[in-house]
Amino acid sequence: MKELVGIAEQVAAKLIARKQTIAVAESSAGGLIAASLLAVPGASAYFLGGAVVYTRDARRVLMDISDEGMKGLRSSSEPYAKFLAEQMRSRFGSDWGLSETGAAGPTGNRYGDAAGHSCMAVAGPATQVMTLETGSNDRLANMQMFAATALKLLLRKLEG
Repeated sequence: MKELVGIAEQVAAKLIARKQTIAVAESSAGGLIAASLLAVPGASAYFLGGAVVYTRDARRVLMDISDEGMKGLRSSSEPYAKFLAEQMRSRFGSDWGLSETGAAGPTGNRYGDAAGHSCMAVAGPATQVMTLETGSNDRLANMQMFAATALKLLLRKLEG
């Protein structure tokens, strides 16, 4: 968690300096992204909210994305990660949306992705989507890596 908070401190400094805000949707990172951002004192200046969108019910209830709204999309994919980040940004009226969706392990997901697969996206003044494959089935290590990679992706967009 200390590594994550270290990255989150850098993100927080950039967001505060820019007077910008963020909202987060995560799945297989299990809340570690939001927890890291909230561990930084003064988080209320930039963190508007977050959701752990781990199930279909959570997607419907927390994100207001119906099964019909998922037509042509599948979880744990780059298009879905981008959609989630954009949805968080829109719903919260934040400058930035950050999302993560994947398979932490020890087994893969029902979509055929191996453990260690994660897609993440940043939506805002600059948008980027990426896929991470850790090649590991270590659930806790993957969760940590997914969160760190998502935070670093956001930091790069804030620096760019």
